Amino acid sequence: MYDLADRPLADQPMAAARIAPELLAWYDRNRRILPWRALPGQRPDAYAVWLSEIMLQQTTVAAVKAYFLAFLARWPAVGLLAAAPTEEIMKQWAGLGYYSRARNLHACAKAVASQHGGVFPDREETLLALPGIGPYTAAAIAAIAFDRRATVVDGNVERVIARLFAIEEPLPGAKSLIKTKADLLTPDVRPGDYAQAMMDLGATICTPRSPACALCPLRPSCKAQALGKAETYPRKAPKPARPSRRGAAFFLRRADGAVLVRTRPPKGLLGGMTEIPGTQWSGDFDIAQALQEAPVLTSYRKLAGTVEHVFTHFALTLSVFIADVPQNTPPPEGCRWVSAEALDGEALPSLMRKVVALARQNKV
Repeated sequence: MYDLADRPLADQPMAAARIAPELLAWYDRNRRILPWRALPGQRPDAYAVWLSEIMLQQTTVAAVKAYFLAFLARWPAVGLLAAAPTEEIMKQWAGLGYYSRARNLHACAKAVASQHGGVFPDREETLLALPGIGPYTAAAIAAIAFDRRATVVDGNVERVIARLFAIEEPLPGAKSLIKTKADLLTPDVRPGDYAQAMMDLGATICTPRSPACALCPLRPSCKAQALGKAETYPRKAPKPARPSRRGAAFFLRRADGAVLVRTRPPKGLLGGMTEIPGTQWSGDFDIAQALQEAPVLTSYRKLAGTVEHVFTHFALTLSVFIADVPQNTPPPEGCRWVSAEALDGEALPSLMRKVVALARQNKV
């Protein structure tokens, strides 16, 4: 075993050479059982690997499992997904967030079906040419699905590498250095298992807080642990304050219980998703002027409480106005009526499901 407390791992080639075998031995005993992961001796399914990797971007394993199984049950092959209507994919994705992923998912499925005969390419450079596949996803598919040597670095791997080498440069600036260091350790043998082992290690042992260093198979090679400061890595640059925006949503209910909705533009935030009509969201929103943007001229009641939602780049607070309208009320341009029974099946993002939930708690 080799101690990295005095010198970086790259300066100790014998220690570096031991990392992959030690990690793979640990993985063979402790690997997580996940719906998209091939069991020992099974050949990975590239479609399942790709689908899971897209879903797992900025989303937890726990949140993804049910969505992955539902997608796979409904569209068990990439060609079937490619042929599906976009609106059905958006409905199936509703609630998982980061909806551009769903649009890219469909575009990528179409490209694989039309350009590659429904078979995923096995090289990083070819995978990178597909919609929605960036460097991380290309490396993950190449390594995990095809056992190509590729350096796979997600958030878990970043943390493991930053601690192994005690990298002082803060994220996100350290990403390039971390990728370089990770590449030094990536083996030629079983690179797919190694990539998943690194991810499992970060997810279960080398966790952000209170890492279980005593259980880590790489402990003798970890510089941060030897320094007694594992939890302080990776260093992170201070985050700028998240700005706040406000707005209003108008929950209109017809006499038969149908609710007024509209589909957001295909590109941009929540693109292609179903929403309850509302105002623009802005930092200087004036609630006294909100009804001027109401989709139907009628008598509204402002509900007590607000809907709070945090996006990547801003926090949003929505006030909700509710009204009942006559059965013969026509939908405004760009809007449509959806029956009460069908509303939950619409492609409502989490934000809009919160709006619907608040409205349903209140009776006009």
